[in-house]
Amino acid sequence: MKVVLFGATGMVGAGVLQECLADPRVEAVLVIGRSSCGIADPKLQEILQADFFDLTAIVPRLAGIDACFFCLGVSSAGMAEAEYRRLTYDLTLAAAKAMLAGAGRPVFCYVSGAGTDSTEHGRMMWARVKGATENALLKLPFRAAFMFRPGYIQPLRGIRSKTRLYQAVYDVVGPLYPLLRRIAPRFVTTTTALGRAMIEVAVNGASGPILESDDINRLGEATGRA
Repeated sequence: MKVVLFGATGMVGAGVLQECLADPRVEAVLVIGRSSCGIADPKLQEILQADFFDLTAIVPRLAGIDACFFCLGVSSAGMAEAEYRRLTYDLTLAAAKAMLAGAGRPVFCYVSGAGTDSTEHGRMMWARVKGATENALLKLPFRAAFMFRPGYIQPLRGIRSKTRLYQAVYDVVGPLYPLLRRIAPRFVTTTTALGRAMIEVAVNGASGPILESDDINRLGEATGRA
């Protein structure tokens, strides 16, 4: 299959890209980003796009795409709800509608987060906005749409966070991750499992549209790859 990936320069997106390039089921990856991911691979093409709210110019490049892996996201810390909604809901829906315009009815995989509020009326601002984004995506006429809600994500295989404080946490937790996975399997996953799970659901689907960390781990292991 051919996939589009948004957010390849972030920690989550970098992990997804790594798995796409390694998986024989993925024929080609089109990365759309503001800056280059800095990787050369025969499968990989890039489009540098400054404005993610108007993707009209790249719609013709989306023809023949089978799946979109949307891994862009921002922290809500210190952000007003209107601005967070613009950078989360509005931006994601702009990408989703461009995918429908260019690719027809692809599979759409969205990285949301554990605790997302599907009711859109809870106390946590970020959870309401994420919930609204998920709900809007699920109403669009994709062939299928999957909302990934990971909790803690441990970066593996050389993937690193660009946020120094976060990476310091990952460096400390990394050696303890196998224990953490045993005692809290419903709340933790890895960049590797997340990337593999996205590919798996794009190819074979899943039992439901909302995927928590334990679903991600199970689907990631279903690929049978080491």
